[in-house]
Amino acid sequence: MDIKAYIESGIIESYVMRLTSPEETADVVSMMSAYPEIAKAVNDFEISLEQHLTANAVVPSPDVKQAIWNELNPDFLPVIKEDPAITGTAVRRPATWKYLAAASLVLLLISAVLNIYYYNKYADARREYNGLLAERSSLFANLDAAQTKLNVLDSSMQMMKDTAMQIIAMTGKNSKATVYWNSRTKDVYVLQNEMAKVPQGKQYQLWAIVDGKPVDAGMVGDCGDVLCKMKNIPRAEAFAITLENAGGSAVPTMSQLYVIGKV
Repeated sequence: MDIKAYIESGIIESYVMRLTSPEETADVVSMMSAYPEIAKAVNDFEISLEQHLTANAVVPSPDVKQAIWNELNPDFLPVIKEDPAITGTAVRRPATWKYLAAASLVLLLISAVLNIYYYNKYADARREYNGLLAERSSLFANLDAAQTKLNVLDSSMQMMKDTAMQIIAMTGKNSKATVYWNSRTKDVYVLQNEMAKVPQGKQYQLWAIVDGKPVDAGMVGDCGDVLCKMKNIPRAEAFAITLENAGGSAVPTMSQLYVIGKV
């Protein structure tokens, strides 16, 4: 069980914020029981979330309180007590239900303010969480791409160390490329050192010059700064690259010859 990967997967944050499915919730609870590190991660995130909400708490404006009392003022005027023996009028007593209604209204307004506040905080936290997840996914994708490229470069370095590998430098006007030709396996690779970006609908094509005649050695793909695997060539006197229509040509377009190099 890779505990670190499980903790960094985002499931801890989702569990604390009640965003997990019942199955995921049960799984987290089970993992907390089995692994103290996961239980600690849950507790740490709960504490950090509470600290974040507390640190960013907003006290309701005094205007809210004043507005409430202004609304309730007529029901809370001072009670004037009169002696019924003198005036003949009954003593006016405060209505208990009005106090209860006022208290309920105050609590309702406070609850509404807090609900709005915590909902906004939740929305901010959710957006931040989603942003972090997206950033994490992007970092992992970039890491995978970098690792793949590193593996290709390492493989290319190992091939170039082979004593059977011949290196043919091809040059031309403002262009350079290199052919790596294994005299034992007859494998051919090409590296575009300094080649202009091909126009739309065009593609570079590698040619092997055999007995003075050009032999198709394959289309050069967009391999960037790594080796492109080409067709096997049993023997050759030279190699060249021309610019052809996408898909290649049966014969090279000599007016579009970019580089050439002798074996």
